Amino acid sequence: MEKLSYNELLEAGVHFGHLRKKWNPKMLPYIFMEKKGIHIIDLYKTLEKLDEAAAALRNIARSGKKIMFVATKKQAKETMEEQARRVGMPFATERWLGGMLTNFTTIRKSIKKLQTIERMLSDGSAENMTKKERLVLSRERDKLEKVIGGVVQLNRLPAALLVVDIGHEHIAIAEAHRLNITTFGMVDTNCDPNKVDFAVPANDDAAKSIAIVIKYLTDAIVEGLEERAKNKEEMEDARHDGKDEFGDKDDEIRLAGEDDADGQRKGPRGKGGPRTADRKPGARRPMTQRKK
Repeated sequence: MEKLSYNELLEAGVHFGHLRKKWNPKMLPYIFMEKKGIHIIDLYKTLEKLDEAAAALRNIARSGKKIMFVATKKQAKETMEEQARRVGMPFATERWLGGMLTNFTTIRKSIKKLQTIERMLSDGSAENMTKKERLVLSRERDKLEKVIGGVVQLNRLPAALLVVDIGHEHIAIAEAHRLNITTFGMVDTNCDPNKVDFAVPANDDAAKSIAIVIKYLTDAIVEGLEERAKNKEEMEDARHDGKDEFGDKDDEIRLAGEDDADGQRKGPRGKGGPRTADRKPGARRPMTQRKK
């Protein structure tokens, strides 16, 4: 993954903060200066925090856990949905339903309802209904798809939340904290960076700024998924090699056993003497085998 440069962040306007009168004092360590009443974010701190967040996201993706993308702001919706679909992760870009995490069992019921309606409309089951009933079903499907379409494949709670504007998505952050879910967020100068586990100081109001930061973090997730797939392939290869190796050893043991069996057939106690079955009835044993 290619690292972002200072100039790239500068060109995207990542350094622009809010007006001084709207600032949060806890953002002081990440503010470089004030210019014309607007706070300027220290981009060197942004680069540092971006790398920390990217490393953590890479590890979560490598472990096979889900990361949920959350952004309902107009400037971030398109970017978040696009990047979430790129890595096959769940997302919420239309509206955050209260209890989407803390009341996940109810959300799962809505997901099953959506899947049932889609199945009815696709397999022809709805053809027996009246035109009005089909129309009601279609509208209900569209409504559910708009709100929970991004979490249809989510079978369990995500391991992390990636949020744009933690002030705007405070309900999602609060639910994540209640369930001990790791949180990542773009934090502007008007928010408290301590409300998320991994805060990336950046302009969360400009579409260009959001795009460059979220794309970089998604690239880290892609790397984690690729490493996971590679490790899985290596484990499967090692398992096959192990089976072949043990198979060869089994053949050696079996052949050795056959040789031992042949040796035992040659004579008593493996000494190579004549077998009992080969001696004529009443014949005396050889002198070498008589008891003293």
